[in-house]
Amino acid sequence: MAKFKYFELAEFIKSETATKKKIDNTPTFEIVDHLSELVESILDPLRAAYGKPIHVSSGYRCPKLNTAVGGVNGSAHQRGDAADLQTANMTEFKAFIRSWLIRNKIRFDQCLLETSGKVEWVHISLYSSTGSQRGQIKLLNV
Repeated sequence: MAKFKYFELAEFIKSETATKKKIDNTPTFEIVDHLSELVESILDPLRAAYGKPIHVSSGYRCPKLNTAVGGVNGSAHQRGDAADLQTANMTEFKAFIRSWLIRNKIRFDQCLLETSGKVEWVHISLYSSTGSQRGQIKLLNV
């Protein structure tokens, strides 16, 4: 696995739910390769451009963990192709990432600008389940 500039593998596999429910969320080598591509293609360049800390609130989820957190069946998180991100100023970050993706013609599958009550995050995925990169940006209240 490549050395990342701003992120560590541990950030993508840790989970309070996994710890609490004693779920082994250890990724396979293939999943680690997918996470590496996500970081190298999108997350490290994004962090460099944003210039402020970005927290990974959810990365890889094994199928059992994905079910436990209410993730959608076939989630990109299960393949290591997605991460949910949070920052200190989510309003600023959501505007920044949307503009950055478009301006830099970044190849990605989905950027979901999500809100649930008072909690906000950005879901970014590199590939869909079919390997496509649709370039979708959506605002969602879940």
